Amino acid sequence: MGRCCGLRGGWNRLLADTDTLQDSSAAWWRLAVAVVLSTIGGVGLWSTVVVLPHIEAEFGIDRGGASIPYTATMLGFAAGGVLMGRLADRFGIMIPVVVGAGFLGVGYILASMATGYWAFVAIQAVLIGMLGSSPTFGPMVADISLWFLRRRGIAVGIVASGNYLAGAIWPPILTEAIAEIGWRETYFWVGIICVVTMVPLSYALKARADTTAEAPPARGLAARVQASPRTLQILLCVAGVACCVAMAMPQVHIVAYCGDLGFGATHGAQMLSVMLGLGVVSRLVSGWIADWIGGLGTLILGSILQCIALFAFLPFDGLVSLYLISALFGLSQGGIVPSYALIVRDFFPAREAGARVSLVLMATVAGMALGGWMSGEIYDLTGSYAYAFLNGIAWNVLNLGIAFWLLIGRRPGPRMATA
Repeated sequence: MGRCCGLRGGWNRLLADTDTLQDSSAAWWRLAVAVVLSTIGGVGLWSTVVVLPHIEAEFGIDRGGASIPYTATMLGFAAGGVLMGRLADRFGIMIPVVVGAGFLGVGYILASMATGYWAFVAIQAVLIGMLGSSPTFGPMVADISLWFLRRRGIAVGIVASGNYLAGAIWPPILTEAIAEIGWRETYFWVGIICVVTMVPLSYALKARADTTAEAPPARGLAARVQASPRTLQILLCVAGVACCVAMAMPQVHIVAYCGDLGFGATHGAQMLSVMLGLGVVSRLVSGWIADWIGGLGTLILGSILQCIALFAFLPFDGLVSLYLISALFGLSQGGIVPSYALIVRDFFPAREAGARVSLVLMATVAGMALGGWMSGEIYDLTGSYAYAFLNGIAWNVLNLGIAFWLLIGRRPGPRMATA
C-alpha cells in the first residue's frame, strides 16, 4: 500500500512539474499517451469506410447513399475540432478527451441499434464525428505543441500521425470482427473499448501547460507580416483548404483512376496504401525538418514536392510509374498538414492555440471533402482525370502563393506590433 501511494505521489509530482517544462521526459511521455489516444479515437474516421457495403445492404441504398455517412462524419469532425479546441483552451485537453470518449461510447452503441438510415447518419455526424473523434486530432496537436519548443516540429509530426495509424490499425480489426459477429455487435464493442481505454489514459493529460510563461510570437516570421490576426487566420484557413483540395485528387480517386486505365481496383488500393504508409514517414521526417527550418519552410517544401508529384501524374500513366509517383506523393503530402499547427504557434499566442490550430486543421479536412467532390464532378464533365489533376495543381499554386507571401511579407507597423 505504501509503495502504491509512493508511485501515485511520484506520478502526481511528475504531472505538476510539467507545468513549466518543455522538451522534458514528461513531455515525451505525454506525447506517447497522446498518440495512443489519437489512434484509438481515430476509429471514428475509418469505421464507416469498412461498414460501407454492409450499410448499403442493411438499408437498401445505393453506393452514393452508403458514402454519405463518411462525408457526414468528416464534416462533423471538422466542426467539432473547433468546438473542442476552444474547450481545451479553457479547461485543458483532458476534459475534451473525456467528453469525446463518452460520446464515442454512446455514439457507437446507439449506431449499433439504429433502425433507420438517417438516424445512423446523424449519429455518425454528431456523436461520433463532431463530439467523439474530434478532440483527438486538432486539439491534441495544439496541446502537444505547448509542451515542446526545441523539438516541437517532430513532436507535432508524431502526434499528427495518430489518425494515419488509426487508418492502418482499425480497418483490418473491424473487418475481421464484422466477419465474425456482424457490424452491429462490432460497433457496440468499439464503443465499449473507446470508453474503457480512453478515459483512464486521459488522466495522463491532466496537467496544463503554462501558456503565460511563453514569450509572445512578436518576433521572427510573425513580425514580418503586416496584417491583423483575423486576416492571418483567414489566409491560413484558405491555404489549408487549397493544399488539401490538391491532396484529395490522388487519395480519393486513385482506385477509380487505376480502374479506368485497366489496372484494376487492387493495384489502386495498393497505391493508396503506399501513399498513406509513406504519409506517416513524411510526417515524422517533416517534423524533424521543421525543427531546423520552421513550419513555414516545411509547408513550402512539402507543397512544392506535392505539386511536382501532381504534375507527374499527367504524362506518366504506366503501372510501375504510378506506384513510384504514389510513393513520391505520399512522401511529399504527409508533412503539410502538421506544418500549419507549427505556423499557428509561430504567429499566435499560446493561450489561443487550441482554437486556432483546430480551425486551420478543420479547413484542411474541409479541403479534402471539397477536393474529392470536385475531382469527381470534373471527371463527370470531361470524362477524364487530366483536368482534375490540373485543378489540383491550381489549388496547390494558391497554397504556395499564400505561403510565399507570409515568408516575404513586410515588417509591421505599430498596429501589428501592438497586436
